[in-house]
Amino acid sequence: MAIPPNQPSPTPSLNPPRKPLVRVLLLTVICSLSYFLGFYKSITPTPPQSPLCLLHLKNLTTAHQNPPQPLNFEPHHSLSLPPKTQEDFFPFCPHNFTNYCPCQDPYRETQFNTSRLFHRERHCPKKNETLRCLVRNPAGYRRPFLWPKSRDYAWFNNVPFPRLTVFKKKQNWVRLERDRLFFPGGGTSFTMGVKGYISEMNRIVPLKSGSVRTVLDVGCGVASFGAALMDYNILTMSIAPRDIHEGQVQFALERGLLAMLGILSVHRLPYPSRSFDMAHCSRCLVPWTAYDGLFLMEIDRVLRPGGYWVLSGPPINWRAHYKGWERTPRDLENEQQNLEDLARKLCWKKIKEMGPIAVWQKPTNHIHCAQKLKTWKAPKFCVDADPDAGWYRKMDACITPLPEVKNIRDTSGGAIEKWPKRLNTVPQRIRIGAIVGVTIRTFNEDNQLWKRRVSYYGSVLKSLFVGQYRNIMDMNAGIGGFAAALVNYPVWVMNVVPSDAKNNTLAIIYERGLIGTYMNWCEPFSTYPRTYDLLHADGLFSMYNDKCDILDILFEMYRILRPHGAIVVRDHVDTIMKVKGITDRMRWNGKHFEAGNRLKGQKWACIGDVIDLPVYDGLAESECVNARKLGRRRDIE
Repeated sequence: MAIPPNQPSPTPSLNPPRKPLVRVLLLTVICSLSYFLGFYKSITPTPPQSPLCLLHLKNLTTAHQNPPQPLNFEPHHSLSLPPKTQEDFFPFCPHNFTNYCPCQDPYRETQFNTSRLFHRERHCPKKNETLRCLVRNPAGYRRPFLWPKSRDYAWFNNVPFPRLTVFKKKQNWVRLERDRLFFPGGGTSFTMGVKGYISEMNRIVPLKSGSVRTVLDVGCGVASFGAALMDYNILTMSIAPRDIHEGQVQFALERGLLAMLGILSVHRLPYPSRSFDMAHCSRCLVPWTAYDGLFLMEIDRVLRPGGYWVLSGPPINWRAHYKGWERTPRDLENEQQNLEDLARKLCWKKIKEMGPIAVWQKPTNHIHCAQKLKTWKAPKFCVDADPDAGWYRKMDACITPLPEVKNIRDTSGGAIEKWPKRLNTVPQRIRIGAIVGVTIRTFNEDNQLWKRRVSYYGSVLKSLFVGQYRNIMDMNAGIGGFAAALVNYPVWVMNVVPSDAKNNTLAIIYERGLIGTYMNWCEPFSTYPRTYDLLHADGLFSMYNDKCDILDILFEMYRILRPHGAIVVRDHVDTIMKVKGITDRMRWNGKHFEAGNRLKGQKWACIGDVIDLPVYDGLAESECVNARKLGRRRDIE
């Protein structure tokens, strides 16, 4: 601006803030003061928000005087949102899907060949056929009886299938008494009851010695055989197909017994080689000598060296029973002769035939067997490079070779300790380094780690150790540490090893005297709805994040979980929050908890993220079972 003539020149201002440099300095001072004030407040400890947190912080101070505060992933600011509507939740399935088994659907099985009962194997829906809805409870559903009462009783409305009570009435499998089912322990071959049957078997097989711990029961019925073996501290994998008797396996699981849908058909059973100490068939209607002995060779594959095969029913003791079986003596005599010949070709030794029971024993090694097979045209040893493969692997009419030994008295694969010592004895497959990354040291560390974790689970799930949760599944079982930590409680654990896991550890689990199966979690499991009380998923969702939609895994978990059941999810925090968002839409109540992990520092854990499935088909959150009011706590590992 020009200065008018005859006007004095303006003098410089004496106000410092108008100078740019002074402004910058003043702003810097103000920002610095704000930063230090905020930093001081951030390091000031805040009081714990719950008694659990306080308890844990006291424990931590013994090891560190300034324990880190638990990270909080909940939003710190929130807006009042309108209540959720029905459209915010996933829909319920139609009522006729109450007992839906996706991979054993009787409508789908009509599309497949009936030869060798292939139509009754697993045939899962394609991706575009996947049912994304919540399976309903049957009308009048009630909480199952607690163990051990559930071994003898079940509510009829939970498994409303009267056909077995009619078809098997004379054999005393199950009786309907008003509103409940009673399982007296009868069976097709259990004329003296199952306890008398096993007592006879114990005269031949050393059931009380601890050398028999894992048993496979083929064609299990309602699993009364497996129920009675529990008195001997023996775990039984009971399998049967979905057949005209409807829910045999469902009855077994409702009773709190270990069972799954399965059949000898085209593919191998979903178990590794050398898994079971004993295999059993009580009139299971399997044509053992057909197809070049294929099915008995599969039993030989999964049977441990020195293990027992027990058979009752046709053709055993045919002279006394041929009239009741409505078969001719000559037909039954030929069948038994063919069976005896096949067993000899497998190098099995017949221990004894007494009354309705015959018992064979598998050799402890194949030194003599290899010499005998050279003189016979068939069968031959398999050349399969992986005898443990059991997921959609076709059976072959050949003998699975045992690991080589130097001495005729040695046991292939190493001798197994008797139960219960074998649970914590380092398995032979680990000793020889068969599993990458699993050593004697990591095995022992894993045992101690899961003891601490399970102890903490008990503080979250108050009923874990008192029988509230009977049927438990570990969906990514590793080497079985979770199940081993629960072995002294009134539960059983189905240890599932994903077929596409980095390491195949299922054989280790069986060597420890535990039970399990292979599984691909991009498909549904071979069981009925509402058959498990607790599902444990350690790192499962991260493992399948890029393989299939985890939403489908959660729908499957909803299907197989009992009302009032719980799931435990341990995973990365971002995965946990994703899972939590989905389960909220399933009307589940959940809490998440933090866990540090010294062994896997980048991995976060969530405990009890989905707790208490509603017992009825409510349509609003208010109808769900109240979530447990639990505070946060950092897991000690």
